[in-house]
Amino acid sequence: MSESPGASVIPFKLGNQGEDSAAPGENPAGRLHLAEAVRMVEAIVFASAAPVSEKQLAERLPEGVDIAAAMAELRRLYERRGVNLVKVGYGWAFRTAGDLAFLMSRDTVQHRKLSRAALEVLAIVAYHQPVTRAEIEEIRGVETSKGTLDTLLETEWVRMRGRRKTPGRPVTYGTTDAFLDHFGLEEIRDLPGIEELKGAGLLSGRMPANFSVPLPPADLDELQEDEEELTDIDLEELGLLTPRVTQD
Repeated sequence: MSESPGASVIPFKLGNQGEDSAAPGENPAGRLHLAEAVRMVEAIVFASAAPVSEKQLAERLPEGVDIAAAMAELRRLYERRGVNLVKVGYGWAFRTAGDLAFLMSRDTVQHRKLSRAALEVLAIVAYHQPVTRAEIEEIRGVETSKGTLDTLLETEWVRMRGRRKTPGRPVTYGTTDAFLDHFGLEEIRDLPGIEELKGAGLLSGRMPANFSVPLPPADLDELQEDEEELTDIDLEELGLLTPRVTQD
């Protein structure tokens, strides 16, 4: 795993080594293809500071590589090790095994404790995304300060997704891969349901009969039908892009 991120990808090695260990009926060449593909994806994911998507892997690997099979095999190889291969949103990354997290406690960065209001807003964004500030306030029943949303944006657990196609074009908010990574979720639909929340003591046992926990859309990378993309002008208005200087 010493290959640098910029190293060129080597071609598959089709040789006779390893053929004797192949199980009866298996294709030795096919096993070599998979083994080499596993080594390649391992090197790429290991060298990356951020989770690597299968699309990014496909751009770097030789054509025809079965990426899904390679990732499944690599995940299997690491499942009993001190480091596991985990899926974070649409990307893959190596993470310390959950049962060994206590060993890293001394090196853990202490995050600023979120206020109750920030935790409430984070939960609403996670379960109701894409959601606007007005919709957050309607669910909470109280006004939400800009500072609360700014705090969540600074943690990089919440992001501005786009604008709602309604009068005023309010900004929509959603969670990030960093949110999934921090809370150990493979995808947003792995958020705990009602029974899990009750079991953890986070919900009262006497909930209204019509109470339900919403599930966000399966594909949150794509804008929904009622959303539109943020333009450069929008980003300037939101303070996310330096205003352009016009020449007279």
